Amino acid sequence: MTMTKRISLIACVLILCVGCDQTTKSVAESFLSETPMRSFLGDTLRLQLAHNSGAFLGLGASLPVAARTAFFSVGVSGLLLVLLGYTLFAKSVSALEVLAYSLLLAGGVGNLIDRVVYGYAVDFMNIGIGPLRTGIFNVADIAVSAGVLILIEDSLRGRNQSV
Repeated sequence: MTMTKRISLIACVLILCVGCDQTTKSVAESFLSETPMRSFLGDTLRLQLAHNSGAFLGLGASLPVAARTAFFSVGVSGLLLVLLGYTLFAKSVSALEVLAYSLLLAGGVGNLIDRVVYGYAVDFMNIGIGPLRTGIFNVADIAVSAGVLILIEDSLRGRNQSV
């Protein structure tokens, strides 16, 4: 994959995912702040505003503010820069892996923007059936999950081909 195509793919994924993430978070803040929860599709989808000062499922939310800032803003920024460098310059990365890493970058950037601007990530979606439910998440979390799933699938496919 040429550098131009690589940069174009990374830029497109970042612009689309971060734009969608920030737009949906803004809409959620506007329309869900006055209501406890909205339920759709027979309670399969719930929209409920939550401010997450921690990481995945609130991990680290109880850390002191300085530690949370250092870890979730400064530390994550550093990791995202390393991931961007790897995605741009690694020779052995396929187009599918560039897509997956770009999704990880986009999700990380989306939540990083929240943490820098608000001090927390804006979450608002929850899916499930009956008592079996996910945590509350956002579009950035979906991008990260999609990136991880693509990398897992690509790794498993690579193992099956080499056997």
